[in-house]
Amino acid sequence: MPFESTKGRGATRNAGPVRFNLPERVSEGDWLDQVEALDGVPKRRTTVTVEHPKTILTRNSSPDIGFDRSVNAYRGCEHGCIYCFARPTHAYHDLSPGVDFESRLFVKPNAPQLLHSALSQPGYSCRPIAMGTNTDPYQPVEERWKITRALIELLLETKHPFTITTKSDRVVRDLDLLKEGAKLGIAAVAISVTSLDPNVSRIMEPRAPAGRKRIAAIAELRRAGIPCCVAIAPVVPQITDHELESIVEAAAKANASGGFYLPVRLPHEVAPLFRAWLDDHFPDRAGKVMSTIRSLRGGRDNDPNFFSRMRGQGAWADLIRTRFEIAAKRFGLAAAKFPLRTDLFLPPQGAQMRLL
Repeated sequence: MPFESTKGRGATRNAGPVRFNLPERVSEGDWLDQVEALDGVPKRRTTVTVEHPKTILTRNSSPDIGFDRSVNAYRGCEHGCIYCFARPTHAYHDLSPGVDFESRLFVKPNAPQLLHSALSQPGYSCRPIAMGTNTDPYQPVEERWKITRALIELLLETKHPFTITTKSDRVVRDLDLLKEGAKLGIAAVAISVTSLDPNVSRIMEPRAPAGRKRIAAIAELRRAGIPCCVAIAPVVPQITDHELESIVEAAAKANASGGFYLPVRLPHEVAPLFRAWLDDHFPDRAGKVMSTIRSLRGGRDNDPNFFSRMRGQGAWADLIRTRFEIAAKRFGLAAAKFPLRTDLFLPPQGAQMRLL
């Protein structure tokens, strides 16, 4: 039984990361029963810890990912999406990929200064920087810390290309900066929309804005001339796949500049967390959901192999791909592209940031 209430959270468990032999987070003795009898189980509150990393630019050489560098201003994500492939990263901090991931957050207020330093290095070669690759840059904590906004200011100052992936309509707060980036041809946004059903979103992505709000954000960004694609990511068989066509239609009506989809991935600790979530919220179809996912993943809960991990395999993967292609053609949704300029980049001038 969990130590605190998980109501309002995505994960229903807070098990420790078994890969590192760390303990499961559970109560000891009968203290929890006493609390329930007297006052009820206390709510799990979100905590924020300031982190001071030495570097901020993360490099990757994955051949099936369209960027080779990224910046993440936060660790953990309060949106609480149960399927989030980034959950296992909390295990490296001796924290659970379960409820800890969405309630014990880390912020990196020196991220802009670290990025300034990285872009100033002699011989730095400019290629687009991706934001939102591990945790959402516009999750609720950004409202106070505004680290994402500061990073964008620096990228605009240096005319460095960047992409943003988010599940939040909070991105429109920075419309002024994104418009400037779009005019230069160095900014693009992808907004993830997984469901338009508020009941599904409430339990699958409990602290992320509703799908309709994200569609509205796409429309607002496009009216401002900002490239913005829809990412139907992930598609969860037997839970959200029936909405594929309706999401494509809604995105097309919002004038999305393109779109793509990704089948659900369940790496490492995400798989048992997802199974527990299914047992709690969809006990009538839990077995069917996992059976379909395994058919997509070569008989396993997860396929870590390059390329196939992004597309899936087998009959179900073919069906989802065909449905997406037919819907995109029917509603006029182009394939997602992010053609950004790299020739405008000017290394930061001086040792200190001008804007901060």
